[in-house]
Amino acid sequence: MKAALHSLASTGRFGRCLPRRFIGAGLLALAVSLGTGISAGALGDQHWEALHAEVRRGDVVPLETILDWLEAHYIGEVLEVEVERENGYVEYEIKLLGPQNQVVEFEFDGQSGQLMSIEGVRINEMRRP
Repeated sequence: MKAALHSLASTGRFGRCLPRRFIGAGLLALAVSLGTGISAGALGDQHWEALHAEVRRGDVVPLETILDWLEAHYIGEVLEVEVERENGYVEYEIKLLGPQNQVVEFEFDGQSGQLMSIEGVRINEMRRP
């Protein structure tokens, strides 16, 4: 199961692309910016409700926590957020557009919040000092 959220915002740096009022209370952000188009893919309401319940119980790290970590460590704008469930485990995949127009994908374990992988080019130029 996968849900993709695509940001249409093209201005501002990382933090300005993510209005926290949509992410608050640990809900898996269903909007990455005010102009976001949302496609739920194969996930129906019951799947999202289950995911929200896992976040409320503390079984899954809130997306806001992951985005806060990325903002603290990397420079870029959010292009896409995917929430996937593989074999019962939640994974966050987040694509950032870097300052040199590079696209870098970060994959996080949803249960622990641990960064699992980074893919892309010129990743070091996106790291905050």
